[in-house]
Amino acid sequence: MHPFRRAVEAGDTSAIEGLLADDAVFTSPVVFKPYQGKAITAAIVRGAARVFEDVRYVREIVSADGRDHALIFRAEINGRQVQGCDFLHLDEDGLIDDLTVMVRPLTAANALAEAMGAQFDRIEREALGAPVAEAQ
Repeated sequence: MHPFRRAVEAGDTSAIEGLLADDAVFTSPVVFKPYQGKAITAAIVRGAARVFEDVRYVREIVSADGRDHALIFRAEINGRQVQGCDFLHLDEDGLIDDLTVMVRPLTAANALAEAMGAQFDRIEREALGAPVAEAQ
């Protein structure tokens, strides 16, 4: 089991951040342009942890060289059932340098876009290291 999966299932966003390379790239299921850098990727993951409910991985597929992982999950967003996959690529040091998330069905992707959109001001402040009020 990849440590990313363990950390997500435990809700340990600090551990997830520790698994990210400084040059990590996050590709969203609902935004075309990828996000560049560890700080924004970690902030997006924290936002997703606030949005996704009852995340459970149902399958893990690993490439022969161990540098690519597909982690298939089920979750809920605002009462909508979500099926998805986290695609991880590891750099030479074993850190995640590419994280791509895909979700289905379209109604779940729309619910995710809405929920993450509501989080995005906070996500951007977190990525910049600005103080964030807990009530948000």
